Amino acid sequence: MASSPCGNSNFDSGLEIKTRSVEQTLIPLVSQITTLINHKDKPKKSERTLAAIHRVGQAVSVAVGRFVAVGEAIATENQELKDEMGQACFEARRAGDAIAQLTDVGSAVPSQSDGRVTVFSDRTGMVKAARLLLSSVTKVLVLADRIVIKQIITSRNKVLVTLDHLERVSTFQEFVQIFSQFGNEMVEFAHLTGDRQNDLKDEKKKARMAAARAVLEKCTMMLLTASKTCLRHPDCESARINKDAVFHRMRCALEQVIEIVTEARSCGENKILPASIYNGIKDFKSSVECLRENLYSLSPQGMGSQLEALVERTEDFTDSAYTSHEQRQAILGLCQLARQDTQQLVHAWVEAQSVHAKEATEDMEVAILKTCQSVSDLRRELHKVAVVRASDLLKVHGEQLPLRALKAAGAEGNLEAVAEYSHTLTEQKEQLVETCRLLCHVSGTEPLEITCIHAEETFHVIGPQIISAAQTLALHPSSKIAKENLEVFCEAWESQLCDMALLLREINDVFEGRRGDKRPYLSLPRPGKHSANLKTAKAVKLDAEEQTSMAKLGLELRLLSSDVDTEVEKWEEQEHDIVRQSQSLASMAYNMHLFTRGEGLLKTTLDLFHQAEVLSEEGLQLCSSLRTFSTQLVDEEKSVVMTEMEKLVALCQQLQMGAKTPVQGKTATFQKVDSSIQTTRAILTVVLSLLPFCNKLNRKYKSERSSLGSPQDWRERQDASTPVKEEGALNGKNSNGFGVKSLEQHMASLNLLESK
Repeated sequence: MASSPCGNSNFDSGLEIKTRSVEQTLIPLVSQITTLINHKDKPKKSERTLAAIHRVGQAVSVAVGRFVAVGEAIATENQELKDEMGQACFEARRAGDAIAQLTDVGSAVPSQSDGRVTVFSDRTGMVKAARLLLSSVTKVLVLADRIVIKQIITSRNKVLVTLDHLERVSTFQEFVQIFSQFGNEMVEFAHLTGDRQNDLKDEKKKARMAAARAVLEKCTMMLLTASKTCLRHPDCESARINKDAVFHRMRCALEQVIEIVTEARSCGENKILPASIYNGIKDFKSSVECLRENLYSLSPQGMGSQLEALVERTEDFTDSAYTSHEQRQAILGLCQLARQDTQQLVHAWVEAQSVHAKEATEDMEVAILKTCQSVSDLRRELHKVAVVRASDLLKVHGEQLPLRALKAAGAEGNLEAVAEYSHTLTEQKEQLVETCRLLCHVSGTEPLEITCIHAEETFHVIGPQIISAAQTLALHPSSKIAKENLEVFCEAWESQLCDMALLLREINDVFEGRRGDKRPYLSLPRPGKHSANLKTAKAVKLDAEEQTSMAKLGLELRLLSSDVDTEVEKWEEQEHDIVRQSQSLASMAYNMHLFTRGEGLLKTTLDLFHQAEVLSEEGLQLCSSLRTFSTQLVDEEKSVVMTEMEKLVALCQQLQMGAKTPVQGKTATFQKVDSSIQTTRAILTVVLSLLPFCNKLNRKYKSERSSLGSPQDWRERQDASTPVKEEGALNGKNSNGFGVKSLEQHMASLNLLESK
């Protein structure tokens, strides 16, 4: 049911507000209408108040007129919505005119007692006009939102048609031509779905959309190299298997996006969120605590069944071959304790019912507390087991030994070695898949559960794809295309490990109550992709003494990144560019902190320098966002922001130059590490000073802009969401693109196909 963003009124039983843009457009209208209706409670007004009400009423009428003009233009451009949109616009205009008439001072009636003018003699008419206006405006917005959905569906259909053509090509020349078209269509689809993802109110849908778009991002590059390999080696069975798997996964991701935007119910809908232990414990504790208010809200048998269902889910932990004996015994012991405490609760509960008690007895209260504590202890133990397992796996797999071995064996044409290392990789894949399943049980929020499921599916799919790519290289060891293809799949594996490290941090943050389910996107740098001049540099690991000297700096980074996280959580607009980029900087700084402790995925100094370079690039993007933000500020405010921004630019450039400068020798490398971390600390310090100031200004100017003229802004947003096909559009926000720059680089190299 549609509800007011500021209340609980139902406008129209057939309307539901599902996007932030529709909701934000309605907020100022609701505010204006509320102002008018509240003033009705005092029939006699001063001249000043009367004039203010008149202005509000006229402003509503004028803004509705502009809004309706936009709606009618949309109806003209989209014949399938013409009748519905026309009716909604007619009702909105009629309601706006009624409000203008009711607030018209010229039609007001003087009071017989004191001669003052009285307005709103028809309260019922005002309420009726207000409801009609809110209902019709909401309907116009929801109808217009269908056009956005239609654009996404149309874009998906174009991508699917081109995808079919790509799958059937038989020559390099044809492939190059069609893939160029495919790339442009994917960029368009990326922008449309990125905007939609940011606009969705439902966090679960948002997470599912993010997962589907992540698949499309990775698969776009895989599709390119897998197709090239198949064209170069058309009789190779492993190359065909590799390519078919990519096309299949891409089609599934495209279908998932459409299911989300159209809210279609597929067979996969029920599988997206399997029953997690976290939710089971939360529901069980809720049932137990409800007994304080109502002794008859649940039967003793029902509570026992609820606990047993919860205990059954812990078998994913206890039945695992990777769970230690001590961990298994601890989990089983806590399950047994939860059973005993529940039995004591049931006993006290039955006694209370037998004496017809109306509320929980003292014995029941004690039993309730003990039962809740025992299941909380169980949750804590399960969380510890899952997190420790994940952390240990990330440390082991951070070395990427099986991937290196597979690349080497493939390049040597050694099929036996490829088979041996494929078995090792398969074992690692199974461990990672199971660990993702355990993390899903303890993730703490539904969006994070969805992210865990996405990680599990990704490892499950990419593992066999790496193996088929390695087999192809082993059969054709001199093929540069086959080697490139294996590299792309290995990079996708490494990327998912990085994402898993971020996910692990988010799960810990939720468990410890530090922050909610926000997941800033961060893609750690891949060796050789960001700094060509560092490809030949020697990676160095810090010894114990050097790590100790770095520990203080690293701790400062951790505290600063935590402070930045705290500040960005205070912003109302969590999708604001300044917020998103600041979160990304904090996440990368946190990874550098882990490096100073000898933990995390940054294993060597070379990894750290790659991370520093990417952090500097993100910092410069933040400077660009700050410059755009400053255009709406007055002179003094603008001066403050621009001064801090200039400091940030200088620091980012300093970090970038330092990261790119090659050094030799252990002492010089250590000094470079120290300089990189010092500069990163200075960058976060500037960001931390800017965030509260910009947040204050953003709220101030947003409040000043809030008026019913916002439907025009909404129309501008709709126009802006229309894909721009010029080259400049390919360098848009990271959140809206599928690795577009990398895609362009691959497309630029297509002219070398025949020489490989």
